[in-house]
Amino acid sequence: MTVGTTAISGAGSMRGGDIATSPARRLGSADAAIFETYVVPRYLSFFAQQMLRMFVPGRDARVCHVQCRTGYPDRALLEKLPNAHVYGCDNSEHAIELARAKAQTLPGFIADYRVIDGITLPFPAGAFSHAFTLHPHVAPAERRRLLEELARITAPRGQALVAMPLRGSFGELADLIRECALRHEQSDLTNAVEAAVQLRPTDDLFARELEAVGFEHVEVDAAPRTLRFESGRDFFEDPVARLVLLPEFRSTLRIDDVAAPFAYVRNAIDKYWSDGAFELTVNVGVASGRRKA
Repeated sequence: MTVGTTAISGAGSMRGGDIATSPARRLGSADAAIFETYVVPRYLSFFAQQMLRMFVPGRDARVCHVQCRTGYPDRALLEKLPNAHVYGCDNSEHAIELARAKAQTLPGFIADYRVIDGITLPFPAGAFSHAFTLHPHVAPAERRRLLEELARITAPRGQALVAMPLRGSFGELADLIRECALRHEQSDLTNAVEAAVQLRPTDDLFARELEAVGFEHVEVDAAPRTLRFESGRDFFEDPVARLVLLPEFRSTLRIDDVAAPFAYVRNAIDKYWSDGAFELTVNVGVASGRRKA
C-alpha cells in the first residue's frame, strides 16, 4: 500500500492531553517491567496476533502506535512492515523508556517513542499510512474521540486498526458481581453491572463506530480466548487483572465503592472453582478500516 503522508517534524517535546478526562493509568518503573514481562505474553498477545494478520503491507510505511505502552508488538511489526518508521506514544515515561531500550536491540527498527498525555496527538493530519491502538485505555465515552484522532492522523486510503475486548468479554466476572448484588439486594449494583456490560461494543457496533469517523471497507475480526486463574487470590494478584482488567472494571462500574463486590468475587472464585481453574472469557475484537480519500 502506498499513500501520501504529511511530513512529521519537530513535535518531540509537545504533549497532547487537552481533551482526556479519564487518562490511562501511568505505569511506574516496576509496573512497566511487569507489564512487558507478564501482561504482554499472557494477555496483549491475544489482540496483537489477531491484529497483525490484518495489517495491509506497504512500502516505507509511517506507523503511529497510540498508547503504545512498552512498544509491543514492535518485533512482529518490523517483520510485517519492513523499513517502516514507527512513532509510539504513551503517558508513562517508564514505559516509553523501556520501549526505546527494546527498539535499540532490533536491527533495522526505526522508532520514535514519545511521552504524550491524553488523546490529542501532536502530529499533522494525514501523517501516517497506518495508525493503530492495542487495547486502548480510554473511558467508553471517550472512545469516539480516540477514533476521531486516529482518523485525523491517518492519510487518505491509509489503514487504522483498533483492538479491544468486545461485548461478551469477562462475563464470568460480571455474573459474580450480579450474584453479589442479588444476595445483598443492591439494585444499584445490578444496574451498574448491566450498564457496564452494554458499554462494550458488539462487532457490528464496533464497525459502525469506525465508519462514523470517516473509515470505509471496515472489517471486524472477533474470536474468544480464555484466561485461567488458580484461585481468587491468584486472580486479584495477577498482573493482567491488577494492571488492566480491574482498573477498567472500576471505571466502567461507576460506583463509589468496589471493595465489597470485589471481596465477594474473590471468595466466590475460591468456593465455586475450588477443584479447578477459574476461566475468564475474552472476546478479542480487532477492527480495520481504510481512511476515505
